[in-house]
Amino acid sequence: MGVGIEVLIVDWPRVEAAAPGDRERLLINAAFGEAYSDDLFEHGWSWSAQPGEDWYGRYAFRNTLGSYKPHFWAGHRWDHMRDHVEPTVREVLDRFNDVLFWHRLEDTTGAGSELVEQPCTWDADLLLCCPPDHVPLIAGWWQQVAPRLEVLRGPFNQHAAEPSGWITTFESFADFLTDWAEVVTEAERRGWGIVGLRC
Repeated sequence: MGVGIEVLIVDWPRVEAAAPGDRERLLINAAFGEAYSDDLFEHGWSWSAQPGEDWYGRYAFRNTLGSYKPHFWAGHRWDHMRDHVEPTVREVLDRFNDVLFWHRLEDTTGAGSELVEQPCTWDADLLLCCPPDHVPLIAGWWQQVAPRLEVLRGPFNQHAAEPSGWITTFESFADFLTDWAEVVTEAERRGWGIVGLRC
C-alpha cells in the first residue's frame, strides 16, 4: 500500500509536557492503541475511554484505506482544476488545501496558505504538523468555502476527473475536503492541534 497516514487532533501542551524522546511513542500509542481499528472501511472519530487519555482523537478518512495516496491525489486533482475555479473560491481553497495536503506549492503556482511554516520540534515522523494557533485560520477558510463547494463540480468534471488513481470523481473530492473540514473544525472547537503520522 505504500505510505500510510494516521490523523490525530491533540492537546498540544499535553504532548509537549512529555520528554522530547517520549513524544513520538506517545503519538504512536494514541494512533495505534485503544482508538485504533484495523477496519479499512472505518470512517470518523475514535476516542479513548481510558481515564487521563482524553487528550487526543483519531480520525479515519472515508475511502482511503489508511493510505496517504488519496491525499496526494487530492492535491493532484486540485492542481489540475484550480485555474478553472472562480478566483474567490480558488484563493480560499488554495490556502485550505495547501496546509493540509497540497504541500505548499506556491513555488510553482504562486499560491499558498501564507502561514509561516513552523518546523515541528517533536522528534516524530510526521507528514503533517499543524499547531493550535494555525487551526482557527484554517477553519475560517473552510467556513468561507463550504457553502460554495458545489461550484467545484464543473471544473472537477472537466479538468480533473480521471478513471484511474484515487479521488476520481467530484463526490470523492468533496468527501475528502469535508473529512478534512471535520478534523479542522473539531480541533478548533477544542483548541487543539493536528498531526499526521507517517506509517
